[in-house]
Amino acid sequence: MTDSADVPQESTLQAYAALTPDCVLNALESLGLRSDGRLLALNSYENRVYQVGMEQGPPLIAKFYRPARWSDAAILEEHAFVQELVEREIPVVPALTLAEKTLHTFEGFRFAVFPKHGGRAPELEDRNTLQWMGRFIGRIHAIGALHPFQHRPTLDIASFGLQPRDYLLTNNFIPPDLDAAYRSVVEQALAGVRHCFDRAGEVRSLRLHGDCHAGNVLWTNDGPHFVDFDDSRMGPAVQDLWMLLSGERADMARQLDDVLTGYEDFCELNLHELHLIEALRTLRLIHYAAWLAQRWDDPAFKRAFPWFNTQHYWQDRILELREQSALMDEPPLTPGSAHKR
Repeated sequence: MTDSADVPQESTLQAYAALTPDCVLNALESLGLRSDGRLLALNSYENRVYQVGMEQGPPLIAKFYRPARWSDAAILEEHAFVQELVEREIPVVPALTLAEKTLHTFEGFRFAVFPKHGGRAPELEDRNTLQWMGRFIGRIHAIGALHPFQHRPTLDIASFGLQPRDYLLTNNFIPPDLDAAYRSVVEQALAGVRHCFDRAGEVRSLRLHGDCHAGNVLWTNDGPHFVDFDDSRMGPAVQDLWMLLSGERADMARQLDDVLTGYEDFCELNLHELHLIEALRTLRLIHYAAWLAQRWDDPAFKRAFPWFNTQHYWQDRILELREQSALMDEPPLTPGSAHKR
């Protein structure tokens, strides 16, 4: 969701096609950062992200924001949240302050510059890693709960379920012969989501990472750090925990126990939120399909996701949502006795 009133109108007309290598290098030079000409496009689709070699010092990371997605205020609020975490000595990667700002513009593009941090993917099958991740996220949430975002959206049924569903249906992405089946299964799934939220009752909403999967975590000998808060938003704490869980139900229960062992060193989880795990997974599935559809005119998406919008793709989504409806009818995951309240 974008606060469109704060988005420069010309940004909607600025295509990524104009973001040439020269444009990237010139943008950094406009801040006094002289590149040695080395430029490496990194694996990012929502934004455009580059590793840029410097004449002096290590490479830097330049992130060019997708036009019109976020308002300036929302981007700056993300930067401020990450900086707040840095000041509490939580290992995250903040935008650099250059010319007294973290958000810059060049030839119609908004961009930020970050230090480069290395690392590997976390080994989520390891119990110690899960506990460490839990402590890390607990520290983030302890700060995230101090005050709310004012300019960034909330993860809710409307923005992650109803609006994505409506976009897919009104823009005719569903094949005609699957339209009735998709409409039926998505309504069933959304009814299941509402039921899960009803069972959870009133839960606290706090500032989240928002997209807490292993790909956004870099692991070193000193532990984990997050590198991308672009999807940061308000929402229930369990949103940043469930993506660490995988496998059969018994596997996920054990993993949840390990995560909570670390998490609750710093932040207490309302266990009623466990009713939301499969509901949040369902919302993510619906939202992800619409996210691809909304960006389908971006050539980078057609290259990266050639399987999208095929007959087989939508058949799989229908089956997936049916399975999620069944999972949402089951009791929530139960962690070990130490976490039962």
